[in-house]
Amino acid sequence: MKQRGIARTALLVLPAQVGFRALEATLPLLYAYWFGRGDATDVYYFAWAVFAFAGSLVFSMHQDSSLVPILAEERLARPEGLARLRGSLLAHTWVVGGAIALVVGAGALAWFRVRYDDAAFGVAARMVPPFSLYLVAMSTRTFFSTLCVVERQFFIQPIASFLGMLVNVGILAATHSSAGIAFVPVASLAGELVAASVLALFALRALGLRIALCLDRPPALMTFARLASSEVGGGAVTRVNPVVDQLMAGMTAVVGGGTMLRYSGDVATLPTSLLQAALLPVLMSHLADDFARRDLVTIRRTVHRALASVCGLLLVASALLFAVRRPLLRLVFLHGQMDEAGVDRMADILPYHLVGLAPFGALLVLARAHVATKNGAIMISMGILNAGTNVAGNLLLARVFGLEGIALSTSAVQLVVAVIFWFRFQRRLGELESAAETPREEAA
Repeated sequence: MKQRGIARTALLVLPAQVGFRALEATLPLLYAYWFGRGDATDVYYFAWAVFAFAGSLVFSMHQDSSLVPILAEERLARPEGLARLRGSLLAHTWVVGGAIALVVGAGALAWFRVRYDDAAFGVAARMVPPFSLYLVAMSTRTFFSTLCVVERQFFIQPIASFLGMLVNVGILAATHSSAGIAFVPVASLAGELVAASVLALFALRALGLRIALCLDRPPALMTFARLASSEVGGGAVTRVNPVVDQLMAGMTAVVGGGTMLRYSGDVATLPTSLLQAALLPVLMSHLADDFARRDLVTIRRTVHRALASVCGLLLVASALLFAVRRPLLRLVFLHGQMDEAGVDRMADILPYHLVGLAPFGALLVLARAHVATKNGAIMISMGILNAGTNVAGNLLLARVFGLEGIALSTSAVQLVVAVIFWFRFQRRLGELESAAETPREEAA
């Protein structure tokens, strides 16, 4: 019954996600049309990779994190303290997020000064302030998005995303010819602020959630800090992968290599982006509620069925994308500043991304299962495994296959991590079942 509830909710949310997030999916196409490929786009994508790595320190604090099961348990056990708990979480988010943004911004400027010549450094340096502010805005958006997920309100996120992306694209449409790609982070910041504002208004006005801003440290906050530190650490290590991939792409001496790697990866992971938007928040909220009631039988059944469904759908999607890759990429990318040779090379890279599509879907499901059962402590070790395997794979495969080898390395890493996640989840369920049996044995 619970599984049908998850599937039904996900199917209801999916049209909204497809419709409202379609504009977001067009961003790589618009970037290719407006900016093509070259040194400036490679500078942008490297800067994006650096701040995406930093963003994992903030983003993963809330989105699909241990905050969901913690709030689910507090709602059952201590509803009278929720307002101050939410307020403390938000205040600490701004304090920690602001500090991280300052440190990352200063570090990025220093690194870009070493890496780039004067002209490229000028482009990179202009991106640092808006990217830094973007991190704080993103953490605020994901906080309010998580509050909505806990309340089983899944439709507001795609609406907020659409409105934010509409502002983002509108600004770029008006400025791309004069400001260039260096203005992209400014447009992204504006869109993120709009999305965060929509979610905050919905949570406060429509849902009537109370938030009492404070810097208290209730036990639930400390539990979240402990679990989130592991989740954040694991996410931060994993987020090194796009930075490493972009560095390795730059070492291949292919003009626009990092840009082509990014665009082909975006196309390959489009099915999983819909999966993350429509299914995984629903799955996470159900698993968190089941864990709050310690219904381990339902958790096991739900995860097994989710894995079968997700892997099956993604295998079909991989085969379809492989079959239509060349006409599809020409249709969507061969416009404006993007050249034919670049599109053809992206078609050669895409199959190597697709090898890892189904394992990546399994990885996403299992990661949520671990977090929902408060097993976030494993994320650091899994992140180290992820990043270490990717570095080794890049060093080996990029030398042999070039850009295709970098994509293949990512796919191999996703398979390895998914398999290990599976075995560790089985162990986690065994530990929980043993803990549940002990009190009954003592009572007998």
